[in-house]
Amino acid sequence: MKKLIAMLLALVMVMALAACGGAPAEEPAPTPAPEAPAADAPATEAPEAEAPAEEGGEAIVVGFAQVGHESDWRTANTKDYQTVFSAENGYDLIFVDCDNDNAVQIEAVRSSIQQGVDYIILAPIQSAGWESVLQEAQDAGIPVIVADRQVDADASMYDAFIGTDTKVEGVLAGNWLAEYLNGAEAKILVIEGTIGSSAAIGRTDGFNEVAAEHPEWTILDSQSGDFTQAGGQAVMESYIKSYTDFNVVVCQNDNEAYGAMDAMDAAGITYGVDGDVIIISYDATHDGLQYTLDGKIHCNVECNPIQAQYVADIIQQMENGEEFATYTLVEDQAFVAPGIESEYAITMTQEILDGRAY
Repeated sequence: MKKLIAMLLALVMVMALAACGGAPAEEPAPTPAPEAPAADAPATEAPEAEAPAEEGGEAIVVGFAQVGHESDWRTANTKDYQTVFSAENGYDLIFVDCDNDNAVQIEAVRSSIQQGVDYIILAPIQSAGWESVLQEAQDAGIPVIVADRQVDADASMYDAFIGTDTKVEGVLAGNWLAEYLNGAEAKILVIEGTIGSSAAIGRTDGFNEVAAEHPEWTILDSQSGDFTQAGGQAVMESYIKSYTDFNVVVCQNDNEAYGAMDAMDAAGITYGVDGDVIIISYDATHDGLQYTLDGKIHCNVECNPIQAQYVADIIQQMENGEEFATYTLVEDQAFVAPGIESEYAITMTQEILDGRAY
């Protein structure tokens, strides 16, 4: 459709110039998209960015339905996409911040379909309920790449997934806790992420899988803090009123951990390597790792937000008619406070923190 419109506009310009006695300038030929490196090799850092497209090439129009701006992780993820999918790199990015509203996100994807974009990137707020709109995208012939979180739909309904394995993250956190406690009793409070999101489901399932192997552990409660600092603080304040005997708090992202620490500070409850409560967090953002380095957070399990170049590589391979990976995992690590040795995590240092890109 875009090429047809362009041809019609060119014809109008030729007729107008002919009427004025002028001759139309030759239109430069579109520049082929540069070849992308393989996207299926897991790595903790994204591949190097493609060189910017030369002037005169037709921009690739990409609709991106982002979860929102609920956390520091999401802010870093959005910035990464806006950097990679820039006009300088040959893209026209139609970005929608869905503000954690599932209905808004579904309509954002439908709007991209109606606009006839070339590709759709979907970072789903909730994992369920995507079959209809994915079918609409297929019917329109628009490839869909699911990013970061997963959807509860048959893989044939979208073209590729790129993200992290959140269940593995949950198992990693549980294995670290078992190693650290070494058979000691645990009374655990969990602050979950957004209800219905694959990140919350995966981290919960993974951690609970390990917890089931330890009869000396008791999960006292598990409630959603919606991946926000305010949510984490509100849930922790409620827990403090209801439970007086707990020694582990598991927060499913860094922002929830900040809120939980605020609530414990106000209640006079000590935490960290020198306190009474063990804190486990996820995401490993810059501030979260600073708290880990300071000994406030015991263990922080990474969820790498630098994913956009993997998606761009897939799109370039599609553009070139090449084979592409339909399922790509971005590898994660875990970090622990200084003084803690672990086979599951890296001891945090200032050098590691200074070298982080987010």
